[in-house]
Amino acid sequence: MRKRDLLLDKRLALETGPETDYLNIFEQVGPLVQGHKHEHENEHEQKYEPGVVPGEKTVDAGTKRVLILEGLACAGCAAKIEAQAREIPGVKNAAVDFVTKKLTLEAADKKEFTRIFTEVTAIVRKLEPDVKVILGADPAGAGINETEIRRNRKKEINRLVLGGVLFAAGLVFKSPDWLGLIIFLASYIIVGGRVVLGAVKRIARGDLFNEYFLMSVATIGAFAIGEYAEGVAVMLFYLLGEVFENMAVDHSRKSIGALMDIRPDYANLKAGDELKRVSPEAVRVGDIILVKPGEKVPLDGKVIEGTSLVDTAALTGESVPRELEPGSEVLSGFINKSGVLTIEVTKEFGESTVVKILDLVENAGSRKAPTEKFITKFARYYTPVVVFGALALAVIPPLVVPGATFSQWVYRALVFLVVSCPCALVLSIPLGFIGGIGGAAKKGILVKGGNYLEALNHVEAVVFDKTGTLTKGLFQVTQVNPENGFTGEELLEYAAYAESYSNHPIAHSIIRAYKGEIEKNRVTGYQEVAGQGIKAIVDGKEVLAGNTRLMASEDINYNDVDTLGTVVHVGIDKKYAGNIVIADEVKEDAANAIKELKALGVAKTVMLTGDVKPVAEKIGEKLGIDDVHSQLLPADKVEKIEDLEGKKSRKGKIVFVGDGINDAPVLARADIGMAMGGLGSDAAIEAADVVIMTDEPSKIAAAIKIARRTRRIVTQNILFAVGIKAVFLVLGALGVATMWEAVFADVGVTIIAVLNAMRLLNGKN
Repeated sequence: MRKRDLLLDKRLALETGPETDYLNIFEQVGPLVQGHKHEHENEHEQKYEPGVVPGEKTVDAGTKRVLILEGLACAGCAAKIEAQAREIPGVKNAAVDFVTKKLTLEAADKKEFTRIFTEVTAIVRKLEPDVKVILGADPAGAGINETEIRRNRKKEINRLVLGGVLFAAGLVFKSPDWLGLIIFLASYIIVGGRVVLGAVKRIARGDLFNEYFLMSVATIGAFAIGEYAEGVAVMLFYLLGEVFENMAVDHSRKSIGALMDIRPDYANLKAGDELKRVSPEAVRVGDIILVKPGEKVPLDGKVIEGTSLVDTAALTGESVPRELEPGSEVLSGFINKSGVLTIEVTKEFGESTVVKILDLVENAGSRKAPTEKFITKFARYYTPVVVFGALALAVIPPLVVPGATFSQWVYRALVFLVVSCPCALVLSIPLGFIGGIGGAAKKGILVKGGNYLEALNHVEAVVFDKTGTLTKGLFQVTQVNPENGFTGEELLEYAAYAESYSNHPIAHSIIRAYKGEIEKNRVTGYQEVAGQGIKAIVDGKEVLAGNTRLMASEDINYNDVDTLGTVVHVGIDKKYAGNIVIADEVKEDAANAIKELKALGVAKTVMLTGDVKPVAEKIGEKLGIDDVHSQLLPADKVEKIEDLEGKKSRKGKIVFVGDGINDAPVLARADIGMAMGGLGSDAAIEAADVVIMTDEPSKIAAAIKIARRTRRIVTQNILFAVGIKAVFLVLGALGVATMWEAVFADVGVTIIAVLNAMRLLNGKN
């Protein structure tokens, strides 16, 4: 058993009254456990308390809570729980992820969670009395007790074998009718007793239209008209189907869990000459940690000592190890392969890359695609319609058709009921989208929900930012062109001081080219002019560093430069001092990315940049981009996106791809925002709907291909399930199909649809 499974088996049992404030208790107990854990953080070998997973965020302080529905085994019931939870007053959104058995709740006011939690618990208790509602979630295990799963599966297989032996005995050996009835009845009770009992409990709670009810009515009806063998066969194959379905879902859950098995368990914290093993939560920005070969990098940071190869596949999907050396940026979740690395921590654990990725993957299931929502709604109305249809089939023909008998038409109605169960759709469609999201994650593409994955099927235009998206964002000074009596050293020095407070890559490149020590006290005034550049007072002189618009706005006569690089014009005390040319290299796969998008049928590619027109147009021409818009402010980019929105078709989607903090408004405004996550800013990743961890533009086309493959498999499942069921419903009504065929139309179709959906977890294609 994995370490995390052992942790999940440890529980704190609380005896409470009927009106207990569960959340209040939970939020008081949590800090006690956390406090107890931190008491041991100074030990050389950290020993974690049972049930406490390092870095776990069990209770969100915001308006969201995650509940685990432990023991949930019915996809249809999951849909009912979700629908009823959404109707609770104060709930903005509720989403059940059947594979991970999580219920994500979003409330209008977090103070209402105690009442909402009580009402949700009551709903679950009514629909599924055996399901336990637990606060908080472990990302890898999702609160699922592996020991309990194995124990229940063993019981199911034992029932299947024993019931199957009795069923075979009843078929093979000729025996008196009364003895045959006893043998088949015993077999029926073994394999179907739980189903019948479940149906009775649900009927008592007012839940009439469910799969247990359909199976119970059909099989008891078969016994009533003397079809003992067929009644047992339906239950036997239903149980067999359940075993296969549960195994398939469990495999999918583990595959998703494997994607999320990047959470580090500990960090080696350097304290003087001593090395302490502590929880990653206990490490602070500026602390020094050591990562040995074979260990996961626990936090984001910068390598200050050592060289090594690291496996980045879990984060980026890259198969080739990345080489790190002093000065290299390192992300949590990387696996150290060779040398020892000494790392200075740059982000706390809660803000680290690994936590952000875990959060994205965990919450992906709560954003459902329109197809998923439609199937859930369809199933709610479909089952009652079929039940009443079966009732009409059993009663009306014998009353109006000459020579028709009740036993004949009741049998047909029972076949009708067996075929009608909507499990194949309710289970395989969400599993398809989860598989698509999981398959994309294996390639370093994080999709935040099924709704975005489905939207990628309708992309009509892809809009790119330039710097850091199509280009590497690694700027280098290539030319220093002084004018009007200034020297090159003076020009570079004044520009470096003016840019000394800026975090822009262009500013960093100028400071690197200057190479001298920046004395910040020489800069007495600093002002960033949006979309133009910088004004600063250096040694009492007004220094302007920026584009041509800044020079024009200050009435400074400048000389324009025709070059592929970015030009920074410098003015000193209203006098033009010259310009500095900074080149940015185009990414290797950028041109290929544009070609692939056009091959996929994307009608338009657009580049939006704040850079000057000559540079933007040359890069656009080199890459084969259709439209290029330059010298734009962040607000101008939003305006351009809105123009494109007005020209698209009703179903068409606009994708914007960016990486900078100034791209966040555009990412949020576009139909689908994509962030370059490996080097992108936190604000861009937060605002985006899809995050590309490798910073490769070619992954945009890969994301669209995965979306189309997901849609293709989901469509296959819908057509296959609905088509087979429709055929057998007609055949059953005409008396051609027997219960044996009906079992295939229900259980067989479900198993095939689930296995088909699981193909999406294979990220190779």
